[in-house]
Amino acid sequence: MRRNYIDNLRSLAILLLFPVHTLMLWNDFGTKFYIWMGESRLLSTLIVLINPWFMPLLFVLAGVSARYALEKRTYKAFVAQRVWRLLLPFLCGMLLYVPFQSLFARKFFYGCKDGLLAHWQYFFTHITDFSGYDGGFTPGHLWFILFLFVISMVSLPLFRFLPYHKSAKKVEKLPAWGILLLFIPIWLLYYLGNVGGFSIGKDLALYLAGYYLFSSDEVLQTLERNGKWLAVLWGGSMAALGVLYYKYAYYGDFWVNWVGWLSILMLLILGKRCMNRCNCFTAYLCGASYPIYLLHQTILVVLAYYVVQAVQNPGLQVTGILFGSFALTVLAHGLIRKIPIVRKMFGMQ
Repeated sequence: MRRNYIDNLRSLAILLLFPVHTLMLWNDFGTKFYIWMGESRLLSTLIVLINPWFMPLLFVLAGVSARYALEKRTYKAFVAQRVWRLLLPFLCGMLLYVPFQSLFARKFFYGCKDGLLAHWQYFFTHITDFSGYDGGFTPGHLWFILFLFVISMVSLPLFRFLPYHKSAKKVEKLPAWGILLLFIPIWLLYYLGNVGGFSIGKDLALYLAGYYLFSSDEVLQTLERNGKWLAVLWGGSMAALGVLYYKYAYYGDFWVNWVGWLSILMLLILGKRCMNRCNCFTAYLCGASYPIYLLHQTILVVLAYYVVQAVQNPGLQVTGILFGSFALTVLAHGLIRKIPIVRKMFGMQ
């Protein structure tokens, strides 16, 4: 039976990229964005309430999906599918559209007049902090695709040595408080392979948690049975996170990882209860969410460059960039899905 809530949670996380990356134009995190309009503590706090969990949730869901994929595919077929689905779109994106983001950052901050061809040369020869905000080389938002490909390949020997069915009985016996305390290794692994706040150690741990833990119906039932006190704990932790950041700019690693893990547990509970359904809209998002992820940030950055120059009101800027980038991304997806060779470049079936 297809678990529709997994697809729907994935779609939700990807849709949240539009408000998060729109609000990044006003972040006060000490780093700029490709287009940056100054600091806003209120808008930054809204990002902080989403940021600890929406990308970690994607790694967890990828791990869950990997378990079901390996039940239907050989390891060789799984590797081939990952190459086609992840590595190929990553390489195509790095060549074709990620450079646009740093080009428009150069235009915005430095008045650069280069065309795309001249910027390509600059992009691949100027390596700074990998953010791309200064126009230099960056994987941009495709860091997630690269990390997921590497993690998928690294995890396969472990999955062969310890397949899901060999660990299932022990995992199913975990109490809710034991599952909750797993945030400790997640938090500690955050410091392994951390590059600019992007940690392959933590993301690997989340992927493995998805495969071994959250693909188990028994584990999800345990969480559901303890949903009330977990919800109270989650609500209090989220409120504390918002207050701590808004008043004191506190965004400590321990607290962020705690809130992120607790949020994942609650979203899995809510997803299984309320989002385990399929209709025309959710079916569309299920098929479109991946190419939307690949396209969204480039379109958003280019649109933002023109919107902030044409519109002075911040509220209208946020609205125009948020809804405009979503509409243009959906339109772009509708166009590329009609061209077979382009479909392959975006990992579309």
